[in-house]
Amino acid sequence: MAEPNFRQHKITVCTDCRFTGGPCVPGAELIKRLNLSIAALGAPLDRDFSIAGTVCMAACTRPCTIAFQATGKATYLFGDVSPEEDIDDLVRFATTYAERGDGMTRAAERPRGLKGKTLARIPAAMLVSEDLGGHFQ
Repeated sequence: MAEPNFRQHKITVCTDCRFTGGPCVPGAELIKRLNLSIAALGAPLDRDFSIAGTVCMAACTRPCTIAFQATGKATYLFGDVSPEEDIDDLVRFATTYAERGDGMTRAAERPRGLKGKTLARIPAAMLVSEDLGGHFQ
């Protein structure tokens, strides 16, 4: 039986610029370069990451913005990303992120080119159920 084609990790890039009112050209270039670079890594990473654009991640003063997400893992948001200068560091971070069960990295573990570009590290969401008179919420 074949394994399902489920991509556990997601890389999201801001592709709409509110300052120009149009597409973010660096964001589109970043998606293109990430797709090529992740594909070049081969299995299993090339099958484990989806890469897509989104309208806005509300970090307009720090473009280009990129997020790394996965179920049960911390989410990272980076800003001031350059498609030309930061692609290798983003791919290195993707590799580390994929290897970590909880996605957590210390600042010293992130590639040098991403230093000072971390806008947020959001802990994984926790699902909590409460028994309210025999009904769980």
